[in-house]
Amino acid sequence: MVSKLRVIPLGGLGEIGKNMTAYEFGSDIIVVDCGIGFPDEDMYGIDAVLPDISYLKANQDRVRGIILTHGHEDHIGAIPYVLRELDVPIYTTPLTAALIELKLEEADLLYNTQIFTKKAGSCFRLGAFTVEFIHVNHSIPDAVALAIKTPLGTLIHTGDFKIDITPISGGMIDLVRLGELGNEGVLALMGESTNVETPGHSASERKVGESFDKLFIGCDKRIIITTFASNVHRLQQIINVAAKYKRKVAITGRSMENVLHVASVLGYMDIPENVMVDLDMVNKLPRSQTVILSTGSQGETMSALYRMAFSEHKQIKVDAGDRIIISASAIPGNETMISRVIDELFHKGAEVIYDRHTDLHVTGHACQEELKMMLALTKPKYFIPVHGEHRMLVKHAELAKLMGVPSKNIVIAENGSVIEISKKAINQEGTVTAGAVLVDSSGVSSVGSVVLRDRHKLAEDGMVVVVLTFSEHSHLLIADPQIITRGFIYVKEAEELMEELKRVAIESCDACAAQHISDWTTIKSKVKNNLSGYLFKTTRRSPMILPVITEV
Repeated sequence: MVSKLRVIPLGGLGEIGKNMTAYEFGSDIIVVDCGIGFPDEDMYGIDAVLPDISYLKANQDRVRGIILTHGHEDHIGAIPYVLRELDVPIYTTPLTAALIELKLEEADLLYNTQIFTKKAGSCFRLGAFTVEFIHVNHSIPDAVALAIKTPLGTLIHTGDFKIDITPISGGMIDLVRLGELGNEGVLALMGESTNVETPGHSASERKVGESFDKLFIGCDKRIIITTFASNVHRLQQIINVAAKYKRKVAITGRSMENVLHVASVLGYMDIPENVMVDLDMVNKLPRSQTVILSTGSQGETMSALYRMAFSEHKQIKVDAGDRIIISASAIPGNETMISRVIDELFHKGAEVIYDRHTDLHVTGHACQEELKMMLALTKPKYFIPVHGEHRMLVKHAELAKLMGVPSKNIVIAENGSVIEISKKAINQEGTVTAGAVLVDSSGVSSVGSVVLRDRHKLAEDGMVVVVLTFSEHSHLLIADPQIITRGFIYVKEAEELMEELKRVAIESCDACAAQHISDWTTIKSKVKNNLSGYLFKTTRRSPMILPVITEV
């Protein structure tokens, strides 16, 4: 009896980022991508949002490997965390492998991990699956789509892609191979949905290079450019135009330094001689002869551009002698942070040029006509939209119907859905554990929902600490309670309220004494509940209440 093919999205559906999908046939599982998500503004203290891999841990002996489509954080960022839980090999392209090695070395996991490097066009077998890498265009080199061949048929997982007819390097997306697979027969297409709401075609990366040239010519200011550190083609164009106008280029920001080094060593960048200088040299050269490449295009608080904007950078001071170019679009949720940085740069007198004013960024994701082209070439029997918020998945499903895929053959799934595919039908059959694992700066363990709820409460309503002094022998209150507030109310302006809080605390302790309750936990709970009820009734606020008992 032939086993059914199961597709289990563990991340990337109903959201942007955190991409991870498991494919299962018989006793074999392969995993495609392993990305982090972007914390929401109300996720206080959260640095990384990871996919929940409980299902993979429970089936670790069946997982044959993790396959990475390209080197962006939403596809590789969770690797150091996941490899602490799963001992599995990684299969990916050379640039992605080099970026992974940097992450694993930093996490002290490199020497315990097998990384197999494959180029576009390569095929390799993992259990019941044969995987082929197919070259695609994206905003980072070495991006691939996957043709996953199974005993039931071929699946195509597009990864992130666009169709760039005039790419900076690496050649155009391999439409010929995608068409060949379509003619051979594609059982199912897993198509990325990021830009499905955008009509037409995506613009070529070369368009950004033309914009840079216009901003460099005749400029007598120092030029500071921030972009995504991983956009190697963008970095190449910036360095080329700097060399054209006889400017020296310096880098600030570790992630950009790492990418530039790796891309240069592997031959993905061609840096002209005598263009690059150390950052220390920048202040010794005329401003009209320098360019600074900086991290911080998303307004990240630890990035180089943020530190320049808020006068925290040790080497670069921004003023009216600077032209600052932000060559990136805002990732959803980052708009406020980026606006703060831009405002601060304007306060310093700098000239700031950003996406709203000129063509400084082009997307790395396929727009509607390119998504239609993918469907037309591959001619899938079944279609599963992935990599996008729910409305994007629905829009992509509508495109697939327009391209001839029957409604019954399209599945709009959620993270954790188990999608079973046979030659006759596609159905959702139950769920597995899936969701978000929140990690703070310690990176040691996940932040649970209780901790996050407490952070919300502290941020919204503050905290009230009630210090209660009891007799060690009689277990009776022997002094007035001490009320300490943080983020709730200024004590000197609310002396009457503070006295009322003391009264409620004393009455709570007296009630416990009358009932011969001497258990500290019960007393704390009584005080906390009574104070919480009183504060909500009088102030309509619910600060965190922390009773503290000391014995004398």
